Amino acid sequence: MIMMKQLNDYVAKQQEVCLKNDNISPRLYEEYGVNLGLRDDKGNGVLTGLTNISKIVSTKIVDGQKVPCDGELWYRGYPVEKLINDLGEEELGFEKIAYLLLMGELPSIEEKNTFFEMLGECRTLPTNFTRDVIMKAPSEDIMNSMTRSILTLASYDENAKDTSLQNSLRQCIQLISEFPLLAVYGYNAYNHYDKQESMIIHHPDSKLSTAENFLMMLRPNRHYTHVEAKVLDTALILHMEHGGGNNSTFTTRVVTSSGSDTYSTMAAAMSSLKGPKHGGANIKVMEMMNDIRSHVKDYSDKEEIAAYLGRILDKEAFDGKGLIYGMGHAVYSLSDPRERVFKQYVEKLAMEKGRENDMQLYQNIEELAPQLIGERRNIFKGVSPNIDFYSGFVYEMLGIPQELYTAMFAVARIVGWSAHRIEEQICTNKIIRPAYMSVMEEKV
Repeated sequence: MIMMKQLNDYVAKQQEVCLKNDNISPRLYEEYGVNLGLRDDKGNGVLTGLTNISKIVSTKIVDGQKVPCDGELWYRGYPVEKLINDLGEEELGFEKIAYLLLMGELPSIEEKNTFFEMLGECRTLPTNFTRDVIMKAPSEDIMNSMTRSILTLASYDENAKDTSLQNSLRQCIQLISEFPLLAVYGYNAYNHYDKQESMIIHHPDSKLSTAENFLMMLRPNRHYTHVEAKVLDTALILHMEHGGGNNSTFTTRVVTSSGSDTYSTMAAAMSSLKGPKHGGANIKVMEMMNDIRSHVKDYSDKEEIAAYLGRILDKEAFDGKGLIYGMGHAVYSLSDPRERVFKQYVEKLAMEKGRENDMQLYQNIEELAPQLIGERRNIFKGVSPNIDFYSGFVYEMLGIPQELYTAMFAVARIVGWSAHRIEEQICTNKIIRPAYMSVMEEKV
C-alpha cells in the first residue's frame, strides 16, 4: 500500500510533464490536413478499405445534390428491415442472419438447420474452464472478464496460432457460440463473489437459440416468454454488424492484417467496444432516463418533459454535459433504421411487462428531443433517436443487469467481427499501417 501511494504521488506530478511535452497544437492538424478520428471536416469517414459485408446509407443524390434520407442498413445485399420482417413473429433469426453475414448468402433450410446444430454443439466451454478461469477472478467489468476468457481459450486450442481461413472460420464459429456463456457466467461469478448473492450456473441447451439460451442461463428459474426471446433476438440481429468503419470492427481488421490469431484479434475488438464512446451508450441513456423520471411527475405532460430536456441541454441538469443521450448518430440524420425496426418490438415487450407508462415517456422524449436539439444547437441536417435510445430499456425489462449491457453488444457484434476477419484474410495481404507526421522539435 505504501508503494502504491508513492507511485500515485509520483504519477500525479509526472502527468504535468506529459501534458507539457505531448500537447500538439490544433493548428498543426489543420495545417497538415490531418483528419482527426479518420473523419474529414464534414464528419465523413476517410475511405480506408472496401467491404462486401454491410452498407450504411444516410444520404441520397437528388438533382445532383447530396441530401439526407432515412437511414438504411444492409447486410450482404439485403435491407436489415426486410430480413427481420421476413422472419415473422415466430421465427428467431440470430443464427440465420449470422450465417448470412459469415458466409455471404442466405442459407437453405438444410444449411440453416446444420449451422444451428453446429452452434449448439459448440456452445460449451473446456472442462473446468468456468471454475478455473471465470470464477477465479470475478470482476464488475464483465467486458474485461470476457476478454481475459477469450485470451485464455487460446491455451485450450491446439491450433490457436493457425491463421488459415479454415481454422479462422472454425474459431469464429466457436467464439460466436461461446460468447453468451462468457458473458452470463462472468456476471454470475461477479454477482456471487462481489455482490454476495446466490450463484446458479445453468448449462446451455443445444436445442435452444442464442437468445433463448441467454435468457435461460441468466435466470435462476430458466423461464422466459416467446415475446422476450423474440425481442432479444431482434436486438442481437440489429447489433450484429454496422459497416466496416466503426471502431471495434476497424480494430478487428487492423489486428487481422498484422497476421495475428483469432483470439488476440477478438480480444482487441472487445477492448475497443468497451470504450464509453463506442459500446457503452445505452448505459448512459438509462442513467439519463432514471434522472428524468425523478424530475418529471407526469410522463404524458409534454410541456413538463420539454422543460426538463431544455435544462439538460442547457447543462443545468443530469450530468452537466448538455447532451440528450440516445439522440443523434455519427452517420444517420433523419432516422436510424435499427431504431425504426426495434421500436415496434419494444412496444410489444412494454405491453407484456405493464410498462406502458414508461413507453409513453420514451415516445414523448423521442418526439420532443430532436426539435429542442435542433433549436439550441442550430442543427439543420436532422437529429433522430438511435438504437441505444431503446436498447437499455429493453434490457432492463428483460431483467438483464447493467453490468451486462455492453457485453450484450459483444454477444451480437462477434458475428460482424468474424465476417470482417474472414474478409480481411481473403481480400488483402497488406498490414494496415497509417501515416503519422512527426512535428517534434529537434533539440540537437
